[in-house]
Amino acid sequence: MSDNITVRGFVATEIRSSTTPGGVATASFRLGATDRRYDRATSTWVDGNTNWFTVQGYRQLAGNLGCSVKKGQRVIVVGRLKMRSWEKDGRIYHAAEIDAESVGHDLMWGSANFTRTAGAGTQTAAGPGAPGAPGAGDGDGGSAPTESGDADGHSDGGPDDATYIDEAPGEEEEVDRETGELKGAAA
Repeated sequence: MSDNITVRGFVATEIRSSTTPGGVATASFRLGATDRRYDRATSTWVDGNTNWFTVQGYRQLAGNLGCSVKKGQRVIVVGRLKMRSWEKDGRIYHAAEIDAESVGHDLMWGSANFTRTAGAGTQTAAGPGAPGAPGAGDGDGGSAPTESGDADGHSDGGPDDATYIDEAPGEEEEVDRETGELKGAAA
């Protein structure tokens, strides 16, 4: 039996990153999922119970969690549910943990700007014109973020400089390194 679940909630703690003795990157955080319902008698939204989960991500997901998810943000988590119990001082405790397969921002509460990482999918092994390479019809539009500076590696040295080059028309736009948003994009 596979206990895969999808949970919508809020990130309740900062992301804790670590590495296993075997060298596998890990990241974890606490997730709170609160039930809400509309009370017609008072014409207000009412909070219900909050379920708490410890979300654990490994390898590439762990690195992306540390860069992308912050305390207080609304997220959607997909993964395998694990229930853990233990006894201490005569009391029995229970914990719900999720081994995450995917974590993403809940766009019901805001907008996000996705940036594909170099280690995702087959992109790292693909050369120009190969399946999965930028511009090879893999559906990502052939766009890739680049480091500061122009094509020859020259930079004006600004710490917040980054460019996004859309290979189809060859246009170049600035990227805000803190938010990952295009600086020239319309709201």
